[in-house]
Amino acid sequence: MYNFLYNFYSILTEIYIIFNICLLLMYGVFLSTYSTLGYPLLSKNFTILTLQILLFSFLLTFLQVPLNLISWNGFLLNDSFTYYAKLIIILATISWFFLSLDYLVYEKLNYFEFWILVLLAIVAMFFIMQSYDLLTIYLTIEFQSLIFYILASINRTSEFSTEAGLKYFILGAFSSAFLLCGSSIVYGLTGLTNLNDLAQFFSGFLGDENLFSYNLVIGFSFILVALLFKLSAAPFHIWSPDVYEGAPFVVTAFFSILPKFAIIGLLLRVLLYTFYDLIPLWQNIILLSAFLSILIGTFSAFAQYKWKRFLAYSSINHVGFMLLAILGGDFESISSVVFYLIIYVITMLGTFAFTINTKIYNYPILHQLRYLSDINGLAKYNPFLAGAVVVLLFSMAGIPPMAGFFSKLFVLLAAIQVNSFGISLFAVIVSCIACFYYIRLIKNMYFESTTIHWKVIKPMSKLSSLILGISLLSILFIFVDIEIVSIISLVISIPFLY
Repeated sequence: MYNFLYNFYSILTEIYIIFNICLLLMYGVFLSTYSTLGYPLLSKNFTILTLQILLFSFLLTFLQVPLNLISWNGFLLNDSFTYYAKLIIILATISWFFLSLDYLVYEKLNYFEFWILVLLAIVAMFFIMQSYDLLTIYLTIEFQSLIFYILASINRTSEFSTEAGLKYFILGAFSSAFLLCGSSIVYGLTGLTNLNDLAQFFSGFLGDENLFSYNLVIGFSFILVALLFKLSAAPFHIWSPDVYEGAPFVVTAFFSILPKFAIIGLLLRVLLYTFYDLIPLWQNIILLSAFLSILIGTFSAFAQYKWKRFLAYSSINHVGFMLLAILGGDFESISSVVFYLIIYVITMLGTFAFTINTKIYNYPILHQLRYLSDINGLAKYNPFLAGAVVVLLFSMAGIPPMAGFFSKLFVLLAAIQVNSFGISLFAVIVSCIACFYYIRLIKNMYFESTTIHWKVIKPMSKLSSLILGISLLSILFIFVDIEIVSIISLVISIPFLY
């Protein structure tokens, strides 16, 4: 009886969200076919109901006690990492929700299915973080991927959105095949799928030169490649710039901000717990991926002239730093990854609040911010907004005393502690080079003359301004008491000690 209750206690938030999704689906189907009440009323109701579900989900998760539970016959793991990660994901989703409302009205994306897919994606992320078996890892990642394919192509009237969804689907199928193939090889050789059983099996494992070891290494490498693909780490990043560009802007923001926490959490659990004894192998793969992510993410951003592709390559660069922190495989590494992730989410929320909700009147046309050149001369028309962008870009570049500087500093310190001097020096040099394209944007805002004689910036909505303001304050004043975020990162990382 207690086991039954514990099983349900560990997924209480997920059950609540799924139950509400069923109710919303019925409500949406009945009301959308109603002859006199159409989509505008439905979409407004849906946004309010979705916000209510998110707020209650946060309360439900927050009021739970973070127990260490292995539930559902070893398929799911519940600990303080999943507890705090859930809270961060829900908070980030609520922030994303506020900054996307105006855009959805402007682009006329009045599909009630959009909000149902978003809620399902959150459930998928929760299950990914709790996965404790190769079978549940595959099923939950596929669950998330299927939702993302639909979200990428949600704008039915845009051929670019359809193209993004199709590209994501085709390339995502390859990564799913790698994950399934790797899991099959590991299961075929060991007869185990549970991460705890595999951790015990590999304890003290030495990869000697026999066929068993080689095949096991191939299986593990396939699983790692699939996870790096989902994280959009180089050289498995090919899909992300195209998908980011083709998808609607709010969906791009969703892809960029939210799934990172779930996949990084799973990657930490797989690498630092289950396959820790294969550390000589996976350290080399992670090192190569971190090197290529920082290199490609930085230098490819130079050639971009569109905001979405620019942010996609910037995201790949950030993923490189996250992988650099994982290299150590110790407690400091995990806490520095979590710290970097928190700062990354805050910074990207502010960046997307600006890029999604800044609309320019080129009389008589109102158009969305699309090209990097659209912000030329922004300081003359809206100095406060230009100042906000300067803070965000400085944080992304890692210039003190912004939060981005401390996140990169902690990652580099964690890497240096395990004698990764070469890659740390490379990361510092490339970060200095990366400052060039961030500062170039600032130069364009303040000193570039615009070709248009009269430019008017449409005012942001109050909710988007609130998200942008909170993001800026967090980035600017984190150095005042940086210990708060450090302690939060350490608390979240504690389960990986055991």
